[in-house]
Formats: sequence, C-alpha cells, structure tokens
Amino acid sequence: MHGPVLSCWLLVALCAATGAYCLVRVRGRSGEARRTAGGEALMGFGMAVMAVPAAVVAFPRWTWTVYTVVFGATAFAALWAARRGARHLHHLIGSLAMVYMALAMAPGSGHGGHTAAGTPLLTGVLLGYYVMYVLRSGVRLVPVPSAAGAPAGPSADPLPGLLPACRLVMGLAMVAMLITL
Repeated sequence: MHGPVLSCWLLVALCAATGAYCLVRVRGRSGEARRTAGGEALMGFGMAVMAVPAAVVAFPRWTWTVYTVVFGATAFAALWAARRGARHLHHLIGSLAMVYMALAMAPGSGHGGHTAAGTPLLTGVLLGYYVMYVLRSGVRLVPVPSAAGAPAGPSADPLPGLLPACRLVMGLAMVAMLITL
C-alpha cells in the first residue's frame, strides 16, 4: 500500500488484530457461524498483508496472483452462500474488492511503478459502498437503552462487544486502501 509508512503499519496492526479476533471466534462455532468468522479472519489477515507499506516490503510478483485466486474463490463461495440470504452480499463485495485491489497492485498494472492503478469509476463505487457501510456500522455502535430489567442474552463470542467494532475497523481499512488506488 502507498501512503505514510506509520499509517500503513497502524492499518496492518488493526487488520491483523481484527483477523486474530475473528480467528478466535471460529473456535467453538459450527456451520454458518464458523464459515462467517473464518471468512472475516481471512479478510482481516489478507487486508493486513495488503496494507504493508510498499516502500518497506516488496512482495514477489506471484503474491498478487495468489490474492486474486484466494479472494476469487472466496467471492465464489459468498455468491453461492448468497442464495440462502442477502447478508452474504457484503462478503461477496468485500472479496471482489480484494480481487480488484490485488489486480491493481499486480506488476504491470501501474502500482509497481508507484502510480495509481485501478478504474476510477469502480474505485468510486466501492468507496461509496464502504463509506455507507462504515457510517451504518458506526451508528450501530451507539448504545441503545434496553427495557428496564431485561436480561441480556448469553453470547457465544469471547468478547461480544468487539464484533461490531471489528467489522467497522475492516470497513474503515477498506476505505483507506481504496483511497490509495
């Protein structure tokens, strides 16, 4: 990723921490919840690696091909899962955005020469989607008073309050990475 080195490393740390939290969520889950947490962990770690400053680490040429294949397969799985519910469309868009960024970062696309690569219209559409996602996720973090005396239900998450915050972090990270295209 291109940008201030400190900002890139902070983004790497946030995305890696988010991926680690999602990986912890995988344990003790089954079925759909396990696949969702695993997909979010993959996205977090993938974004962490993609955010490593280009000035510090030069990834081998094949890295972006691997990214394209992995996130292309993830996009296909999300498309297949979207048959069961629209909630999988966000994962489809995220996977396709990762494929798009990997293709833009591939040698010969202009990124290797430290110039912008990527289609401005598609970048703008993805930016618009993620800005709206971040705003919606941020509003959901605002506490809502519950009915007096209503007990909170048990949660299977190790730290249940972190899940919405982690999704917000991944959305913000996607906005930051798309801006650099």
